[in-house]
Amino acid sequence: MQLVFALALALLVAPCAVRAGDLPDPSMTPGLVDSALTKDRLCSRDFHTASIRNVPSAVKAQAYEAYHLVPGESPCPCEIDHLVSLELGGSNDITNLWPQSYITVPWNAHKKDALENHLHKLVCEDKVTLAQAQREIAVNWISSYVLRVGELSE
Repeated sequence: MQLVFALALALLVAPCAVRAGDLPDPSMTPGLVDSALTKDRLCSRDFHTASIRNVPSAVKAQAYEAYHLVPGESPCPCEIDHLVSLELGGSNDITNLWPQSYITVPWNAHKKDALENHLHKLVCEDKVTLAQAQREIAVNWISSYVLRVGELSE
């Protein structure tokens, strides 16, 4: 029950600090998981995201266009990021992709990458269920960061 309360509180507090563009538009990028990517497969020593990463250039261009962004213009440089990361069982489908800036402060692709690694570790250590990690990162990755990693000191 404490975890549910903490997550609810984090979901309420973190968005106050969020600038436009730090989170994807949920109507375009709600997040999508690949049901074939089970916890056992994701936590296997033989698993590497490179083996399932498949986002063609045309799909990346579609994501930039949907968000009205140009790769070389602010707030880019960006990466086409998986909202639910591949290491958490995310899909390569366009509904799980969005352009995320490397340079926005304090929230950016580098911070989200740190959260993804942390959540993957927690899932593999049976400290968080895969479904919970997927839900947290899809609903509001910044709130999940605050809950799981902590507030930024910047």
